[in-house]
Amino acid sequence: MKLLPALLLPLALLAARGAPAAEKPLTLDVWPGPAPDEKGDLGEEKVLPPRKGEVPVKRLTNVTRPTITLYRPDRAADTGASVVICPGGGYHILAIDKEGDEVAAWLNSIGVTGIVLKYRVPARKDQPRHLAPLQDAQRAVSLVRSRAEAWKLDPQRIGILGFSAGGHLAAAASTNFDRRQYEPIDEVDKVPCRPDFTVLVYPAYLVKEEKLSPEIRVNAKTPPAFFVHAGNDRISPENSICTYLALRRSGVAAELHVFGAGGHGFGLRPSEHAVSGWPRLCGRWMKSQGLLEKR
Repeated sequence: MKLLPALLLPLALLAARGAPAAEKPLTLDVWPGPAPDEKGDLGEEKVLPPRKGEVPVKRLTNVTRPTITLYRPDRAADTGASVVICPGGGYHILAIDKEGDEVAAWLNSIGVTGIVLKYRVPARKDQPRHLAPLQDAQRAVSLVRSRAEAWKLDPQRIGILGFSAGGHLAAAASTNFDRRQYEPIDEVDKVPCRPDFTVLVYPAYLVKEEKLSPEIRVNAKTPPAFFVHAGNDRISPENSICTYLALRRSGVAAELHVFGAGGHGFGLRPSEHAVSGWPRLCGRWMKSQGLLEKR
């Protein structure tokens, strides 16, 4: 029985890899020109060398040109739902494969378009660390919704999913859609940037001094959310728990899973812990919310 949780994820990834996207991934710039307030004072975008003794992760930094990359499911399985994916990395780097491309493959396996957001990192000097990423995320959701008809996506089933700092970003995007963090620049910015649902996997920075951080503005219009956290995570599960409770108090549908073990940064990769089964639980939640019904 100890092997069962560890087997769940490999099977999910094999299913995803066995059903490749029907189309070649499409990459688009988030902004039509330079991103807001970019000063050009960072070095060239690069992948950092692997850390000794750790499982390899593609850690991207010095991102100044945000992009979205669309991974489409097989047409026969396509539900029309889509998810903007925010990799984590402490607002310093992006774990672009473990918490980006691999997540898109899983979403494809359940008929959902995965859209990996390469947002700006590291945090910009003299700015809140989440400001530039939030600008990118808001613009990305509007951009996807503005292209929904052309891409055959349902404009009312566009979600956002984030890991760690990316979880904070996803939560901020889901609670600040009424406050665009930049001056509108074109027709895309007239399209709503509210995600229709949210998935937060070991989210960070949601709680400050035992209260929700000021930028996490939960109210009755906040989209429904699904949470996953490990009880022994160095990023306390209180981040998920407090946000979940705030949603419930506001009458927003939410589901919370706190597992006994699993640590931080597990992504979708296999482990001996039951938390490896979270993609199956998330898929069931999405189905229960009517998000996986084919148009």
